[in-house]
Amino acid sequence: MKRVLLALRENDIAPRFDQCIEVMVVELGEDGEVRKQETLVLAGPSADDLCRLILGQRTQVVVCGGIEEEHYQYLLWKKVEVLDGVIGRLDDVLGRLTAGRLEAGDIVRPEAAA
Repeated sequence: MKRVLLALRENDIAPRFDQCIEVMVVELGEDGEVRKQETLVLAGPSADDLCRLILGQRTQVVVCGGIEEEHYQYLLWKKVEVLDGVIGRLDDVLGRLTAGRLEAGDIVRPEAAA
């Protein structure tokens, strides 16, 4: 299982890590499928509080928009992979994540209808 935290603003990835007040934590199985997901609302925007939550949730990967270098380096030091600079709607980002195709800096647009 892999635990992933997505920093949110409504139904989008939050543009700034330090301004995020809502997160989704998902557990992905070996096949990439979502096994469990929960949404958490934070008391207020705080990058330090968010880092504590990430570590407390035993998160292995963080998906966010912009993040300050200090917090980025801290999470890396704590062995948390950070996919930063991600822009897109939650459903589209989650779809790319479960397919194993999400990378830092991705601008995720809705998939074209087939």
